[in-house]
Amino acid sequence: MITLFLCGDVMTGRGIDQILPHPSDPRIHEPYARDARRYVDLAEEQNGHIPRPASFSYIWGDALDELRRMAPEVRIINLETSITQSDDYWQGKGINYRMNPDNIPVITAAGINICTLANNHVLDWGYAGLAETIRTLQKAKIRIAGAGRNLQDAEAPAVLEVPEKGRVIVYSLGMESSGIPSNWATARDKPGVHLLQNLSQNSVLHLGSKIREVKRQGDIVIASIHWGGNWGYKIPDEQIEFSHRLIDTAGVDVIHGHSSHHVKGIEVYADKPVLYGCGDFINDYEGIGGYESFRADLSLMYFVMMDPASGKLVGLRMIPMRLEKFRVNRASGADATWLRDTLNREGKGFGVRMELDGANVLNAHWQ
Repeated sequence: MITLFLCGDVMTGRGIDQILPHPSDPRIHEPYARDARRYVDLAEEQNGHIPRPASFSYIWGDALDELRRMAPEVRIINLETSITQSDDYWQGKGINYRMNPDNIPVITAAGINICTLANNHVLDWGYAGLAETIRTLQKAKIRIAGAGRNLQDAEAPAVLEVPEKGRVIVYSLGMESSGIPSNWATARDKPGVHLLQNLSQNSVLHLGSKIREVKRQGDIVIASIHWGGNWGYKIPDEQIEFSHRLIDTAGVDVIHGHSSHHVKGIEVYADKPVLYGCGDFINDYEGIGGYESFRADLSLMYFVMMDPASGKLVGLRMIPMRLEKFRVNRASGADATWLRDTLNREGKGFGVRMELDGANVLNAHWQ
């Protein structure tokens, strides 16, 4: 069995970057704020003092204990920030996430193996920022997928060998529906992100051809997709159909969906997990009002257990977490129950049911 750790978006820029040991220049170019430290102030106004500088492990909080306990062989995040000292922000975009490269230990502190980059913030500080992001991650020995110097780079998967078990292969893709500007798409001789133009059969066939070039017996293939809006539980039919086709014909074993700021329904299709929206895991939104009913402060650590021999899901355990003071903490019993009930409501149509055990851990059961 290979155990994967997956979660929602990880945003270590802006306010998070400002509490770390090496904060960037706090000047930002937003209609809402001109100084990244304003987001720290908002969080403190709501929940109290945040240490500055915080240790590199601070933001992961209780998640580090859970990672040690579950011991996943592969740890994957969608890193939704640029890691750069570039000042060449993408004009007119409105929000620009940036983390100082000297703060890269905040990613390695959690033992992250793979960062997916096909999202709507990796180019916030221009092409120079993208190039520095990639260099910084590669120097830290973190594998990447979803962005690069050209189309070949951006389409290439991250491949991680799990000794004596097999390989995990991660493709990172994004869609304009998540807020990725169309002109961020990479081309044959142009840097950018791996942008899906649509969820058509041609897109399935194209990815399938790439997978067949690489996949061999015992490999687990993950399609990590940044798609859809920030709010709302409804999963578009085209996302469901696309996920099914990726599994049926392209050779994908796990769908890792993200972009929504809150958790969404889960499906198990043909014994393969489909996480349509994992919610945000780490961000600096604390203290910003609106959409409170979605409980965006609550998130899940997804531990996906796959059998590499068959490519089938063996188990899915989720640990409820809550973000407070820019730190991920174990959620209370009441919050864990809220997450269980929400996932049961949204997963009912997929035949997936969640049970909360005595340790406040959610276990998935499927037909």
